[in-house]
Amino acid sequence: MISISGKYWEEVKVQKRLIDKIKIDYDLSENQSKLAISRKFTDEDFFLINNEIKFKNPFLKTKDFLFGCELLNENIKNQKNILIIGDYDVDGCMSTSLFINFLMKNNVKVNYYIPDRFNDGYGASEELIIKLTDKFKTNLIIFLDCGSNSYDAIKYLKSKKIKTFIIDHHNTKLPYPESDIFINPKKNTNYGQYDYLCTTFLTYLFIDLYIEKYKLDQTIQDYQIYVLLATIADVMPLSGINKILAKNVLKNFDINKNFLLNKLFQVMKINNKLTLYELGYKIAPLINAAGRLENANQIIELFTTKNENRISSISENIYHLNIKRKSIEKLIIDDFDYKKFYDEKNILFIYKPNLHEGIIGIIASKIKDYFNKPCIILTNNGDNVKGSARSTSDFNIGEYIQKSVELGILLSGGGHNLAAGILLKKNKINEFKKYINSQYVKKYNPSKNIYLSILSTSSINIELVKSIEKLGPFGNKNPYPIFLIQDIKFIKPTIIKDKFISFFVKKDNKIFKSISYNHLKSKISYQILNSQNSFDILVKVKKINWNNKSNLELEIVDLIKNTNKP
Repeated sequence: MISISGKYWEEVKVQKRLIDKIKIDYDLSENQSKLAISRKFTDEDFFLINNEIKFKNPFLKTKDFLFGCELLNENIKNQKNILIIGDYDVDGCMSTSLFINFLMKNNVKVNYYIPDRFNDGYGASEELIIKLTDKFKTNLIIFLDCGSNSYDAIKYLKSKKIKTFIIDHHNTKLPYPESDIFINPKKNTNYGQYDYLCTTFLTYLFIDLYIEKYKLDQTIQDYQIYVLLATIADVMPLSGINKILAKNVLKNFDINKNFLLNKLFQVMKINNKLTLYELGYKIAPLINAAGRLENANQIIELFTTKNENRISSISENIYHLNIKRKSIEKLIIDDFDYKKFYDEKNILFIYKPNLHEGIIGIIASKIKDYFNKPCIILTNNGDNVKGSARSTSDFNIGEYIQKSVELGILLSGGGHNLAAGILLKKNKINEFKKYINSQYVKKYNPSKNIYLSILSTSSINIELVKSIEKLGPFGNKNPYPIFLIQDIKFIKPTIIKDKFISFFVKKDNKIFKSISYNHLKSKISYQILNSQNSFDILVKVKKINWNNKSNLELEIVDLIKNTNKP
């Protein structure tokens, strides 16, 4: 079926005998069984439905981690000065804060620096490293969520006999940077199966190993909430130990015992209990706003200070920065000509000379989501052009941006499967566009959009939602299931906050509260607001909590014209 937005949809295909077997073996419903089979649930996944699992550190015997422990211990034991450099996104800030908190607890001399997006550019350049080593007299530099492509910087530090230690998860290539320790599952290594972990999780597991190895009388378990925050913000797959982490934290975390997150919830006026939605769509943008519009070093202070007044002050500041970020973003998105790209077969390239550099990644992400294809936003950066890329799971954009650097098309660039940043000369835009589109045509294999099953109105209830939620938490690589409801009409659509549409859908004399987060200029929104026709709708059936009561809500994902009715 081809939808209003031009996507192809089909129902999940699962053999009935397999569904019946899973229903009996694990006491699951038809929809639960079908979902579990389609997501290739392991024995661990099935056990996790009704039980809690404590994840085990998989790196207890991994050489990179063990050698890293030895290097760190040598510097701690000899009271050496340590400098930590982290990326300016949530993952970089959380891993940096986690490491600093651990070192401070052990009375280690540590400084930190988060590169300024506007003055320093992306990552740890040689120029930045020279500046920092002049400012901070250090014996060891730890790079977190960066460093995998900082060849010149690492080479310079080696010439100055300054030790280097990288923990990162971004794409890298042979020959690797000449760092003393280089932890990265994207290397050709025996722990590559953990390439779905973000840097904060890798950092957490490294520190956990260090505590175990040197028999320290302390724990970092309270920091798992920040590992989960970084995992969700960096859109890591919710599988394996990521899924175990998410389920455990959501079940056991008490926000009333965490002054910092409690304060952020107060500032954001969040009254719900902690969910992945709150972490990914409320708290993460708040943290990212600092690096997008100002400087992310304040985030490290926020997550490492014990001064409650500073926590309150920084929280208020980033709250207002995030409001400013959203207003800038709205101006750009509202000015975007969606119709121009309806028939575009290649990667979506958008070049505007005077966009705000801190916002282009968000814009690329939103346009990528709307068209379900990779998007690269470019804007001027002095004499050069700076860009931010966002991709779908079907095309590893970080890999081809890295190859573009190797080919001399880009001045610099780096990232991972779903997101990357680039810098290039203006006269190289067309060459870059031609190269990456040629790879897109070769490598991109568009996936079909899948819905789980067709729902009757009698089956849409809170119990359905509860049964589906038991197979969560949902996120990247384990998305919230989508259902098809046939032959409905829209009633009383209302635009809310000039951003989304609240309305009701009606079928068989039954009415369901519904919402659409699709952009107001989209074809989907136009039909909801204006059409009197009947549609088949693709929806997420969700539970919303309001005034301590649970209610049902349908979130509209896509529409299909009902050809059987006018």
